Amino acid sequence: MKILVAEDPWRDLPPTARLVVESALLSFADRGFHATTLKHIAAGSGLSTAALYVHFSSKDDLLYDISRRGHESALSIVEKAAALEPADHAFRTLVYVFGRWHAERHTVARVVQYQLNALTGVQAEKIGGIRKRTEQAVRRAVAAVSAAGDDDIDLRGLSAAVISLGIDVARWYEPGGRYTPDEVGRLQCRLAARLVQLGSHPR
Repeated sequence: MKILVAEDPWRDLPPTARLVVESALLSFADRGFHATTLKHIAAGSGLSTAALYVHFSSKDDLLYDISRRGHESALSIVEKAAALEPADHAFRTLVYVFGRWHAERHTVARVVQYQLNALTGVQAEKIGGIRKRTEQAVRRAVAAVSAAGDDDIDLRGLSAAVISLGIDVARWYEPGGRYTPDEVGRLQCRLAARLVQLGSHPR
């Protein structure tokens, strides 16, 4: 299986801005967006509250930046996996990297997947567009390995189930626990393969 590794979403940020992001991530993941204050973020980054505004104009913009970069990171490896050949290899690789990403970057994933409702307006629409591209890539991969021409197959439902498997990793995964990120990815492959097989042949 080809291992696709996502790049660091914040590789272009200066060190101080990264400290702000890391502090915000931990607080958003632990407290939730609405319960997190700028004082929490400032304390975690070792900066003053005023110094935060040098890098981000508001807490909302900080969440949006995290959400955009996190979603784009996951999308990049999903689209690369979906483009592989043959179809079964593409599907298994996609499921593997998506599950592994949610384990390796579980803190980022918890924020970008479970704080979506805190985004509003144009920012919410932009993140929704990235998520739609991810869903489309997964749906193409599922369609390619499902029984061709079978009108009984609910590709949308199967794709949503496959995506949910990966997203849920962010909720339960803990470093040093029962599974390594690699084992999570491989487990996801086995589960998704059975899911698609059963979904393609409903009783």
